[in-house]
Amino acid sequence: MQESVESLVSLLESYRGRDKVIRTVCYGSQLVGGVLSRGGGAGAEGASRLGNSLLLLSAQLSRCRTVLRLFDDLAMLAYSSSYGLGAGEEDSGLRCISVLTNMADQLYYPCEHVAWAADAQLIRVKSDKWWLVSTVLWGASLLLGILRSVRVLMLLRRKLRRSEQDRGGSRYFPSIPSGSQLSRQVRAELLSVLSSMADLSNAVHWMPPGFLWAGRFPDWLVGLMGTVSSVIGLIQMNDGGGGSSGGGGDQSDAASPQPHSEG
Repeated sequence: MQESVESLVSLLESYRGRDKVIRTVCYGSQLVGGVLSRGGGAGAEGASRLGNSLLLLSAQLSRCRTVLRLFDDLAMLAYSSSYGLGAGEEDSGLRCISVLTNMADQLYYPCEHVAWAADAQLIRVKSDKWWLVSTVLWGASLLLGILRSVRVLMLLRRKLRRSEQDRGGSRYFPSIPSGSQLSRQVRAELLSVLSSMADLSNAVHWMPPGFLWAGRFPDWLVGLMGTVSSVIGLIQMNDGGGGSSGGGGDQSDAASPQPHSEG
């Protein structure tokens, strides 16, 4: 029990850890609140009231994360500058995808800042188009992250096959010991793909009506997708890192807006 409390305290003391916890509580509240607000039968009024309260909590936590992201630009810029054009990357495909991802992440932040400032009436512009641009950039970053992880998985599979051939064993990676470094990398990339796909589904939901399933997700489904992604992020952080996607190793998670109209 003491170790669990100390781990939670340690997690909350770091910016990344606190953001992940807030994100998980935010989407978890939206998931439970969405389910309760739809309930019927005996006690439906009380459950609905509790559900609406949880949805309001989720909206406030989302705004909290938006404000905290006002200070992420320099960290993203530092990472983008250090990565540059990916001269240290062995694969040209990974290098290209990573550079594009960093560009999308870098542009995301100022667009979201403008949208936030417009909603807060600090500047006199319409926020809708800025929320749309930031959501498009977030979706592009997630899609690029998925492509990068798929590319990494392809390269890892080649390494696994060569490793098996060198040992004279089977060529298929399920026979690789689960504790090997390559197997852990495969697991991390698969989790990254699953997390990004869950977030991408929400990004499409927040697009203008008429685009795929935009606007069709109920609150509980948005919460479910976000909770899945958030829990994966906590798992990856506990494992000591994440997959290959996202600038600075965590930008696709940080760039997860809930537009003001969805609050």
